[in-house]
Amino acid sequence: MSEINNTKNDLSELLQLVSFKIGKEEFGVDILKVQEIIKIISITKVPNSPHFVEGVINLRGRVIPIIDLRVRLGMEKKIHTNDTRIVVVELGGKIVGFIVDEVNEVLRISKSITEAPPELVTGVDSEYITAVGKLEDRMLILLDLDKVLNNEEKNQLTN
Repeated sequence: MSEINNTKNDLSELLQLVSFKIGKEEFGVDILKVQEIIKIISITKVPNSPHFVEGVINLRGRVIPIIDLRVRLGMEKKIHTNDTRIVVVELGGKIVGFIVDEVNEVLRISKSITEAPPELVTGVDSEYITAVGKLEDRMLILLDLDKVLNNEEKNQLTN
């Protein structure tokens, strides 16, 4: 049985992920997509934006759209806490920030401990989910951030 970090013989099967929580569920995204993780800062609302777009921030002189990942995944909106973070990623050439409840850690797991997601996982549309990782004491839902927004929605985000 493969365990975390037990992949010295086949590095191509090693997944490096940033893990974060939304509610009680733990998600992971490819670390290569993540540019940085920042604390929640002042977000400027944008009129007529999609319901899941929280607004925009100024990150070192660059205007970045901020998406509430909870709302995008069909979960209930939550008040931000000291643990709330913005995960800044690049999607199809655009820089976007996703609000998550808290960032946990960077994980290296073997692809062999993942499997295709069941039809319905935690109420999150399975089209966004690439796999489910079976860790020793918990499950990790692997998200495909490129699929969280469709092409039309990506084009609506200006930066």
